[in-house]
Amino acid sequence: QVQLVQSGGGSVQAGDSLRLSCAASGGTFSAVYVAWFRRPLHKEREQVGFIRWNEGTTGYKDAVKGRFTISTNDAKNTVYLQMNNLKPEDTAVYYCAVDPRGMGYNIWGQGTQVTVSS
Repeated sequence: QVQLVQSGGGSVQAGDSLRLSCAASGGTFSAVYVAWFRRPLHKEREQVGFIRWNEGTTGYKDAVKGRFTISTNDAKNTVYLQMNNLKPEDTAVYYCAVDPRGMGYNIWGQGTQVTVSS
């Protein structure tokens, strides 16, 4: 089974940008959807955005629309989350996840911390 290996993240100032990567290890993104989630401290996990794998269409949580972009590389073995104009409320652990059959996300990356200070 494919594993998802995340990279990127870190601590930045409000207004800065970061790019998170999610690479498929040991396989390919055989997916209906690939998504990014985040879990702020002491809060529930929430979906940030998704990409419908075959079509390439994307969708985003209202709070990040216009600031975050999900994309893939040409080989389609890495998914990116480009985050611009970061805000303190974007502080969270970010996860990528795969929904292989349209029945739910059951393959998860290891998570990466993003901290945005004002």
